[in-house]
Amino acid sequence: MHKNKNAYKTISEAAKEIGLVNKKNNTANTHTLRFWEKNFKQIKPKILSGNRRYYSQKDISFLKLIYDLLKNQGFTIRGVKKILNLKGNKLDESLAQGIKKKTLYNSLKKRAKNIKFIVSKIKSFN
Repeated sequence: MHKNKNAYKTISEAAKEIGLVNKKNNTANTHTLRFWEKNFKQIKPKILSGNRRYYSQKDISFLKLIYDLLKNQGFTIRGVKKILNLKGNKLDESLAQGIKKKTLYNSLKKRAKNIKFIVSKIKSFN
């Protein structure tokens, strides 16, 4: 039986949907979501009987944004907090600027690595 797409998800289901999975044993890294709850006031899952957390689709979309900013864009917790506290156009502007900086940094890092490789090849001919 499949859950409705808009149904609330348990913490394990949410973690797996976001991509927070231990690659060794394929279990959900639920501790990460609990940590994020403490650090990002915007995350407010429903907490029902037995302190079980349930996440709405809106919560999961927000968690995916945090995941992307931390894991893919390279922001720190502090940086993500600053971004999330911005409003409207400032948020879009800040995200775009941060992503551009990170992309430029990664590009320069890759180029530096390529240059080092070329230099080492040239040295091997001498």
